[in-house]
Amino acid sequence: MTESGPPATDPAADPARPRATRATASGEGAVEASQHGTGADPEEEQGPPPSWWHSSHPTFAGLIGFFTGVAFVIVVPGIYAALLSLVFSDATAQRLFPLVALIIVVPLVLLIPRKTRRFAQFMLLGTVATALVIGLTAALVLWVLVQLGG
Repeated sequence: MTESGPPATDPAADPARPRATRATASGEGAVEASQHGTGADPEEEQGPPPSWWHSSHPTFAGLIGFFTGVAFVIVVPGIYAALLSLVFSDATAQRLFPLVALIIVVPLVLLIPRKTRRFAQFMLLGTVATALVIGLTAALVLWVLVQLGG
C-alpha cells in the first residue's frame, strides 16, 4: 500500500525534526547542538553567501571596475603629486606632474585581454565620468566666482 501525498523530500529539510537531527542527517559534518552550547546550527547562523557575489558575474566586474576608475582618477594623481613634492624641488615637481597622464595606459592595456575587458571598460567609464564631474564642477565654481567678483 502506497501513500498518496507529497513526494518524499530530504529528511534533513523536514521542519518537524529537531535541529541537531536535521544537521546530522544531512551528512554535512555538522556537530550536534549540544556540543555547541547554543542550540543553533552553525550553518543556519552564517547562511549561504549571496548568489550574485561571484567575481565572474557581470555585475561584479562592472561595479568594481567603475569604482576602481573613480578612485584611480582621484588617488593616483594625488599620490604622484605628493611623491614628486617629497623627492624633487617644487619647480621640478610641477614640470614632471603632467606625466601623470600616462596612467590612462593602465585601463587601455586591460582592454586587450578578454578576461579583463569588461572590468577595463567600466574602469574607463568611471575614470572619464569622474574627470568630467571634476572638470565641470571646477568650471562652474570658477564661473560663479568670476560673476560674483566682477
